Amino acid sequence: MSAKKAAIEKVRVRAEPLIAVRNVRASSRWYQTLLAGDSLPEHEHRKMYDRILCDGQLVMQLHAWDEENHPNLVNADAAPPGHGVLLWFEVSDFDGAVNRVHSLNAQIIGEPHVNPNAQQKEIWIRDPDGYVVVLAGAGGDTSL
Repeated sequence: MSAKKAAIEKVRVRAEPLIAVRNVRASSRWYQTLLAGDSLPEHEHRKMYDRILCDGQLVMQLHAWDEENHPNLVNADAAPPGHGVLLWFEVSDFDGAVNRVHSLNAQIIGEPHVNPNAQQKEIWIRDPDGYVVVLAGAGGDTSL
């Protein structure tokens, strides 16, 4: 194996998606409930920024629109939220996640179903800001 290929194989990448939202506190509570997760301890910038953690691992970040002049986090009405982007989460408790979707009165845009291509259960919903969120069960679990 070449040295370059060996170096590439050692690289680790971890996704840390960030979405812009209209109300960080409300979105944080919504995602904490949906994903059975936690957020950062209370901090002075909570109305502008938060992180959602599951099992101590960062799964997403939330940032307020039009704060701090970050590129692409300005002008909330410039485009539909997340056009062309899906927030996709694999969950270990698909049935529990579906129950949490119902408890949040989330808009369901794809009822629980088995995706025959991925061989997994999925439910497609919209979050309070209009982003499309997909919750998927583990691959190979096709029992509904």
